[in-house]
Amino acid sequence: MTGYSEMNPGQSSVKPCPSEVRPELGGAGGGAEEVADADRVDWDAEAATFDDEPDHGLRDAAVREAWAERLGAWLPETPSDVLDLGCGTGSLALLAAERGHHVTGVDRAPRMVDLARAKLAGHDAVFLLGDATAPPVGEQRFDVVLVRHVLWALPAPERVLRHWRGLLRPGGRLVLVEGVWGTLSPAGIPADRLAALLEPLTSVLRVERLSDDARLWGREVADERYAVVAHV
Repeated sequence: MTGYSEMNPGQSSVKPCPSEVRPELGGAGGGAEEVADADRVDWDAEAATFDDEPDHGLRDAAVREAWAERLGAWLPETPSDVLDLGCGTGSLALLAAERGHHVTGVDRAPRMVDLARAKLAGHDAVFLLGDATAPPVGEQRFDVVLVRHVLWALPAPERVLRHWRGLLRPGGRLVLVEGVWGTLSPAGIPADRLAALLEPLTSVLRVERLSDDARLWGREVADERYAVVAHV
């Protein structure tokens, strides 16, 4: 399969944060075959180097602080139950836990889950092995469902959004970080499309552009990156 950099010369390679898919696989610029290819990615093998991306590992203090500031605005002010779907190695989960939230992380790659558990050892967090589209949380409900770079590559986003909404308590919120990567062969979900999908499911939503804040990515970016905060 053609790699992301080959499809989009001049663009940096980008891997979505959770271990679900990556931008060269499907989305707005790809078809069902490319989306299906996501299932063949060996995310356990990716886990060892996953945090090397600045916005994955948050090892740089400026990048970490930028994401901490955003999460502080997106999450409730008081300690809440946060469900982090496609949590990867747990970097966003750690920021949420440090703000006093109880975090449940879900990822389908065992190695990612192992790394997340190690990263959040001693914090109020649990990590489960499972599918982000149908997380294994039983009847438990949450104040926040947090998902970064997962929805765009799923074949039935409307159905998934309805399921995620059902995991929220009354007054809860969805926090979705998404984008459209690249210009020649774009892959992703545009903000206006995601907002339209969420409108019948939520009471209030806002879209926050993230492309202009280079601190979040450790570099300047030219593609569409954004967050949607949608209250039910």
